[in-house]
Amino acid sequence: MTTDLRNLPDELLLGFGRALRAAGVPVTQDRTRAYLDAVVLVGLDDREATRAAGRATLCASPEDLQRHDRIFEEWFGTDTANPSIQPRASRPQTTRSLLPDSEAGADGAGAEEDDDPVRAAASAAEVLRQRDVATLDAAERARLARMFTGLTVRMPTRPTARRTPHRRGEVDASRTLRASLRRMGEPDRIHRRRRSQRARRVVLLVDVSGSMSGYADALLRLAHRIARSGDDRVEVFTLGTRLTHVTRAMRLRDPDRAIAAAGEVVPDWSGGTRLGETLKAFTDRHGQRGMARGAVVVIFSDGWERGDAALLGEQVARLQRLAHRVVWVNPHRGKAGYAPIQQGIVAALPHLDAFLAGHSLATFADLLDEIAR
Repeated sequence: MTTDLRNLPDELLLGFGRALRAAGVPVTQDRTRAYLDAVVLVGLDDREATRAAGRATLCASPEDLQRHDRIFEEWFGTDTANPSIQPRASRPQTTRSLLPDSEAGADGAGAEEDDDPVRAAASAAEVLRQRDVATLDAAERARLARMFTGLTVRMPTRPTARRTPHRRGEVDASRTLRASLRRMGEPDRIHRRRRSQRARRVVLLVDVSGSMSGYADALLRLAHRIARSGDDRVEVFTLGTRLTHVTRAMRLRDPDRAIAAAGEVVPDWSGGTRLGETLKAFTDRHGQRGMARGAVVVIFSDGWERGDAALLGEQVARLQRLAHRVVWVNPHRGKAGYAPIQQGIVAALPHLDAFLAGHSLATFADLLDEIAR
């Protein structure tokens, strides 16, 4: 629904800054003050100028700019028929009142402006980021699906044998000597080189059994986000009673179409769980043939194993010997009172490089940081 920006209360400008912070943009108090001052200068008489004020004062990276524009449209709406934004008459006097209490001064000026409805609106995105995705209703799931575009994916890298020129690193004696000879033996600057980097493969193994049905959609959306960012260096499989390769589906541009395409090829959706057997099938067919060698392997599962738990432990150990890192993501890991007592988790835990939570958008962001490292 489009918001009529001419009638917006000034307090929502501060709420917009909080929404940006919740979306991952590092909005500090200094940037908030600069943003409010910039909005006063542009006078809210030009929508694009107001947008540019936020981009100039609140953002520090290209990723921040993308998030700013997305949150701007979500927060204020899109009103192409009414491109101007008219402030209230008291706008020039409200800059101080829009600052957080810590900046308003000892007299508490501005406390009345920062009322509960605005605070709730500003924190709505952050609340949704922290929510367990299995507990969301249809509307919340739809909103969360749009928020996946705000996740930043950085592929892990590995050094290669090839060395490339660089301003730092070891001395490149050959290039330094050739440059000197071209100058008839006159000394030239010292050339340096270092080992080049290339993207490391990422393999995602997503449990789509019955016990994971509440998380399967969100996990596949996360897999789609990673697969679209990592091009051909990302492989995606589903685990249940059998192993299914769904990388081709995950590379479709639209996430809803990608998940629908994956559903068409996965025969054991919401079925049983035989993690040991499916991991053995992956290692035998793909892992030892090169897919898992030197890769970051991420297993998304709650660890409920209907088969032989000892076999699961053996297969995770095999993966650890092949892969660069093996990360297990359990949706129950971050919940209060959780203990790793499931037989599958107990068998796999000694062979894992990381054991992470995976029940919310915030934990997905933490996982992406772990993969990048």
